[in-house]
Amino acid sequence: MLKSFLGKILVILALASLFFLGFSLSASAQVSTSCVPDDSVCRAKLEAELASVEKEINAQSNLLQIKQREGVSLERDVAILNTQIEKAKLSIKARNLAIAGLVEDIGTKNRTIAKYSAKIDRERESLAALMRRTNELDTYSIAEVALSGKQLSEFFEDLDAFQYVGDAIGKSLVEVGVAKKTTEEAKATLGEKKNKEIDLRYQKELEKKDLALKETEKARVLKVTRGLEKEYQKVLKEKKAKAASIRAALFALRDTGEIQFGQAYDYAKVVSQKTGVRPAFLLAIFMQESGFGKNQGSCYLKNATTGAGVGKNTGTFFANVMKPVRDVGPFLSLMEILGRDPYTTQVSCPQQAGYGGAMGPAQFIPSTWALYEELITRTLGIDVADPWRARDAFMAAGFLLKDNGAKSGSYSGEYNAACKYFSGSKCSNSSWAATYGSQVMKKAETIQTTMIDPIENA
Repeated sequence: MLKSFLGKILVILALASLFFLGFSLSASAQVSTSCVPDDSVCRAKLEAELASVEKEINAQSNLLQIKQREGVSLERDVAILNTQIEKAKLSIKARNLAIAGLVEDIGTKNRTIAKYSAKIDRERESLAALMRRTNELDTYSIAEVALSGKQLSEFFEDLDAFQYVGDAIGKSLVEVGVAKKTTEEAKATLGEKKNKEIDLRYQKELEKKDLALKETEKARVLKVTRGLEKEYQKVLKEKKAKAASIRAALFALRDTGEIQFGQAYDYAKVVSQKTGVRPAFLLAIFMQESGFGKNQGSCYLKNATTGAGVGKNTGTFFANVMKPVRDVGPFLSLMEILGRDPYTTQVSCPQQAGYGGAMGPAQFIPSTWALYEELITRTLGIDVADPWRARDAFMAAGFLLKDNGAKSGSYSGEYNAACKYFSGSKCSNSSWAATYGSQVMKKAETIQTTMIDPIENA
């Protein structure tokens, strides 16, 4: 009887697994495609068009290089701008064609998943019938078998039949499981490729918008000067002066002294060389975290045992200024190395949920800083890493953002890296994190177009 009971448990578990797999597969099978299913002609057309566009892009690149080697003139710069815009349009077209091909591939994979989902539904019904019949057999007692008038061999024949069906369903489950795993892995790979293409298209759209603005500006200059090179050179000098003024803008990082934006940008470029993180994105994190160092927290730790503290300006009691087990120990050790008073050093106050204790313009909590401390000192060639020193803070943030996925330079990579910087998880896991990530990306675009581009294009 125990053996029979265990057999029913296994059947129930298998049925539950089938139900879960069938539901998850059916829910993901809706993807629109640009081609008719299995249309090889359509796919070949997409590939041919993509190859043609890429050939045009190469031609535009060669033309651009030729123009850039010519002497400085208004006509040359306008020609370069037009070539860059055309190249951007072609690149966007290429990305769209590649995305169309990927969507078609994903549709094919989803149709395969749908097919196996239907098979799982059929097997689920078979298992349900088998379980009901097995339960009927289990209700017979030995006395009932003996008095039923049926031959004992008939019961054994039924049991043999159920054993055969059970084995067949088990084999089918294995086959479906393997097929599901293979198909889902292929779908995930294609989904990643699609995200990369979407990221590239987003970057190219930004580039085209920026170039269109420059084209408008050059057209205005051309109209005013009517080809007078002296006037155009004057405009170039004005642009260089604007770049110089941006470099001279104060980039205040409290407790580190004031440095110019140009110096901060230089730090960001060094970090980018070491980590691959885009300078504008790194600067946006600093703007979001501390307003370029102006808001580094206004709380003091007062109780090393509980992590409680007070507000710097009001003296208000905060129970969670620092997480005691995780952060107080590393914080006290760092303060001793830096020669700071741990009870009069500013850290962030706790938010609505969780703990405070973040340090410096990059707003690192002590335990996270400890993880990157050796890497920072080794990279910068220093003995001690200080979260309140601008250069050290930039490098620390760069390494953390790199580990969070920002090295890819894609929109989705940077977006999720920002959310992880804020909350430790992807944007999709928290509406707060998603809001933070969106704000960082907007700031990065503003910094790129209004501060970095004028410097680089002067």
